Amino acid sequence: MAVTAQQIAELAGVSRGTVDRALHNRGRVNPEVAAKIHKIAAELGYKPNLIGQALVKSRREFKLGAILQSTETPTMQIVRAGVQRAAEELAASGVELIMRENRGLDTEMVLEHIEELVSQGVQGLAIAPNNSPEIRQCIDELYEQGIPVITLNSDAPGSRRLAFIGMDNYRAGQTAAGLLRLMLPEGGKVLPLAGHLNNTAHNNRLNGFMDTINSETGNEIELLAFQPCFDRDDYAHEITQHALRANPDLTGIYVASNGQAGACAAVEEEGRKGKVKVVAFDLNPMNMELLQSDSLSFVLDQKAFEQGYRPPFLLFDYLQNRKAPEKELLYTDIAIKTKFNSDKPVGME
Repeated sequence: MAVTAQQIAELAGVSRGTVDRALHNRGRVNPEVAAKIHKIAAELGYKPNLIGQALVKSRREFKLGAILQSTETPTMQIVRAGVQRAAEELAASGVELIMRENRGLDTEMVLEHIEELVSQGVQGLAIAPNNSPEIRQCIDELYEQGIPVITLNSDAPGSRRLAFIGMDNYRAGQTAAGLLRLMLPEGGKVLPLAGHLNNTAHNNRLNGFMDTINSETGNEIELLAFQPCFDRDDYAHEITQHALRANPDLTGIYVASNGQAGACAAVEEEGRKGKVKVVAFDLNPMNMELLQSDSLSFVLDQKAFEQGYRPPFLLFDYLQNRKAPEKELLYTDIAIKTKFNSDKPVGME
């Protein structure tokens, strides 16, 4: 006759739930009690009911958290839609997903959200971080607590996060540099516009672009000093307007994050539309309009919806099946979009 977990519980003097947690490494059990349970189970030749385990496993409930930053931007709205879609689909599997949002990049708010969500019992977190050491340290502490973290859109390199899903931003910057060179056969001056200086994605796009422009020979492109606009169109407008007036031979503007609407407006106001090539990132409603009006020459899309949609499923699979993502760096496509192929992407229905 097969030995049951209830019999082991009676011999160990504990509840059946304690036996279940000890034998399947679920929850906290006193190490001495766990050792006693494992000893009794081994002596009795206990074999788990695999079918019963599968049924229980399929009904197990999870609580996940997602923290997004810069949600005022069009692209992060698409990321947000991806997270929401994942939450709706995972609810049928017993997963509750709690989302917190920030405007701009705010390290203190991210840390507060993490503390709040951990206190609510989340078992995994998807975070769009900045590259502050405080956030990297917090991710490491979550790892020690057994709470996996997946970073999305922007990474926290050097931390113990489970994986990152997003664009290979350095290569995207290189791609933009190569394409802009083709568009400027006579060379000229190019203004790089950065976003937030503490955002890894923005910095990598900027560095990839500048390194490539500076390392390649041929049509001579002179880079002006990069200017941060902090994802604000009004700042980008003012910076671009000043650069255009100070540099009549300006031929290109590279927008590494957001601010392209302000830059394009300044180019048009100064009567330079069509003469100054403006390139940017992400296929969102605003950029689709700017492409169709020839204000933008091209954008590099990063599959923003996928960046929000996939992390909750990856966390669920890891918690449910202990299956880690196939790679640590899960790069989304770098898609070149012009006015001729700027169809509405997933997440903008």
